[in-house]
Formats: sequence, C-alpha cells, structure tokens
Amino acid sequence: MRQIVLDTETTGLNARTGDRIIEIGCVELINRRLTGNNLHFYLNPERDSDPGALAVHGLTTEFLRDKPKFAEVVDVLRDYVRDAELVIHNASFDLGFLEAEFALLGLPRFAEHYESFIDTLVQAKSMFPGKRNSLDALCDRFGISNAHRTLHGALLDAELLAEVYLAMTRGQESLVIDMLGDVPAQANVASASAAVSLESVVLAVVAASADELAAHQAVLDDIEKASKGTSVWRREPTQENGDAVAQAA
Repeated sequence: MRQIVLDTETTGLNARTGDRIIEIGCVELINRRLTGNNLHFYLNPERDSDPGALAVHGLTTEFLRDKPKFAEVVDVLRDYVRDAELVIHNASFDLGFLEAEFALLGLPRFAEHYESFIDTLVQAKSMFPGKRNSLDALCDRFGISNAHRTLHGALLDAELLAEVYLAMTRGQESLVIDMLGDVPAQANVASASAAVSLESVVLAVVAASADELAAHQAVLDDIEKASKGTSVWRREPTQENGDAVAQAA
C-alpha cells in the first residue's frame, strides 16, 4: 500500500480570495514504512503573503521570487501522487488549495489523480474528543519530538505527521510488525503478506498465578451464589441439551 503524507504552506487562509500555495511537502510510505522518496517544492505565488501567514511560515516574497511557479511542477506532483492514498491533517484546507491551483491552470481536478485520502484531524478528534488535536499537540501526546519546529514548513510538517499517523494507527498489528523486520519498500501488499511467515514469531504466554486463579474462582463463586445456581458456564451439558444444540446447528 502506497501512501503520501502531504502538507502545504500558503500565502493566506482562503484560496477563493486569491491566496496561493508557496510550499508543498510530501513523504512516501509503502506498507507503513518510510521510504525516503520524498517530494518538496518552494513555489513563487506571484503575490505577497498575508502578515499572519508570514509569521507562521516565514517564507518571504524575496525568498520565493526565483522559485518555480505551480505550473512548472504540476506534472511532477501529479505523477508522484498518482493512485496513492493521501494522509493530510485538516485535509479540506490543503486539498482546497490544490484544487484551486489546478483550476487556475484549466486542468482536470486534482482528486482524479490520487486514490483516496485520510484526514488525521478527523481521526484525532474521534480518538481524543474535546482535546487539542493540532499537529504540535499530537506530537506531544505521542512523544514525538518537534523541538526543531520553530516555524511551519511543509516538508517538516509532513515528516512529523507521518510519525503521528503511524503512532495513531498502530494497533494490535504492532505486536507482530515489530518482530518481523522490514518488508522491502517496493513490495506490494499481496507479496509482502505472502513473504511473512508467522512461524518465526514467538509470543510470550503469561499464565495466571495460583493466587490469580483463586481470586478468579472466588468471583465465579460469588456470581454463582448471587444467581442462585443459574450460571450456565458451570453446567455440564445433558444429553438432551446436547441433542437440542446439535439439531439447531
């Protein structure tokens, strides 16, 4: 599975009123592994940044003046994301700007080139309702260092978001993933699955101690007493009950 973690920086907050993209950062994941095949552009937006936006990203008009325009990199971007799943924090913002840039060039919609997208802000709000779910807050929550992030930068933020996304979505599968080693980055999901042998994975089995078994037995005794002997898990099946179950099956 190929995923692209994507972030942008812009001249302001509203593409509909003429704000433009000034930086694009993309980080590639294949089968949940960082490949190092990243993509990064600074862009000349042909306008100044709003003071508020400039304070966030620090990319001045002078710095961006000799950078390529969006039209000069659109083919590379389009080919890079083709058929991938995008991972974006607050996806409506970045995708809205990308769609606006494609529309300015009279091109088919950006959405026609990638497979689907995941909004990590939506995921975070579902996982941590009522809490702060900015990228900085999620880095703190998952123990990911962002001390080097003094200003927003598209590639830096994409790299941090990749780590956050992997931490957020690391469930039961991590029990096995850590023990299997790296899957070749170019392998697809089917071939990677076929190459993995779980026979080599040794999971520790922790048996209950005598005290724990006794405590468990005491709880069952209390339940048995409270239910006046009607707890079904301690009943031995009779021949009649067994026949009824067999007929029902």
